[in-house]
Amino acid sequence: MAGASRRSAPVYMTLDSTKLIDTIERLYRRVGERFPQAGLYAVARQLLEIANQSKERAAMVARPLLWVRVLNTLLIGLIIAGIASALRAVDLTMTDFHFFDFVQALEAGINDIVLIGAGIFFLITLETRIKRSRALKALNELRAIAHVIDMHQLTKDPEYVIQQGIDTPSSPVRTMTAYELSRYLDYCSEMLSLTGKLAALYVQHFNDGVVLNSVNEIETLTTDLSRKIWQKLMILYGSARATTQETTSTENDGQ
Repeated sequence: MAGASRRSAPVYMTLDSTKLIDTIERLYRRVGERFPQAGLYAVARQLLEIANQSKERAAMVARPLLWVRVLNTLLIGLIIAGIASALRAVDLTMTDFHFFDFVQALEAGINDIVLIGAGIFFLITLETRIKRSRALKALNELRAIAHVIDMHQLTKDPEYVIQQGIDTPSSPVRTMTAYELSRYLDYCSEMLSLTGKLAALYVQHFNDGVVLNSVNEIETLTTDLSRKIWQKLMILYGSARATTQETTSTENDGQ
């Protein structure tokens, strides 16, 4: 029975764009419920809009471009027909054909083959290049919003919550408690992670090395930015743990 239940367990091998959008929408509501006046709320809304667009764009990239394939078939057919017509027009009965004539004909033939091959290669890869251009343009938006999310956490300094210093006229306004700051930073980390997952949608059904490298770069970027946020969270959690231990020790000493 245990083996049968293991065999029947679902295996998730792909990202579900609908569930991913639902997760981002839920995060958007969470940010709005806790920080309705924060700029991060507007960024979360923008991320949700990009998520809906990414679902459509990734599906568009995955679909075959029929008009390109029809055009390629027609053009390649014309090229082959032209080659066949040229070969039929060659006079193979010539008797006065010297070695230098053969070399010149061979050189011209090789040049023609190279040019024809390059043209056919251009036509065959046209669909991939169009899809690649669309995917890279969408991925650039995700890379940009990852940096925007990072900008919103730059001034969220846990040291200020732990031990307030003296503000200067140019100091940012800091009104969050330690708990609010931890939630804010956690939301930023979640948004960065989901940005990386949106990028992964573009390579699920489109196997292109250039797009895959761009997706990996975004994953690396969001992971590195998230790591900086978690360093701040560790400072907050460490301070909270130290405060709890100090309070417990004081209570024990009082008893």
